[in-house]
Amino acid sequence: MRKLMTAFALATVFSGLALAENYTGKLLDSACYDQNKTAKACDATAASTTFLIDVNGKVYRLDEAGNSKAVQAMKGRADRAENPNKPATGAVNAKVSGVADGETIKVDLIEIQ
Repeated sequence: MRKLMTAFALATVFSGLALAENYTGKLLDSACYDQNKTAKACDATAASTTFLIDVNGKVYRLDEAGNSKAVQAMKGRADRAENPNKPATGAVNAKVSGVADGETIKVDLIEIQ
């Protein structure tokens, strides 16, 4: 019985991962976007704590776990590797892997490009 439950649990996890999709686009600061209602001048920064991703004009919010992962990814961004105190400059492109639930993506993985 225990082996059956373990096999069922593993099958559930892997089937959930199989449903994940990739979203590639511009990472935005959610607070700025909510205030300005436009993606213009709302690039994500090292100070951002909530994020959106603009995929060809369609904007998705990241879930709470995705926001935490994005904060960590922004800290490790390649253009800040030499000097972590240097502010990020320009647009931030990201690849998000997860499942869309309406206008929100339940994030499995995020990569800053």
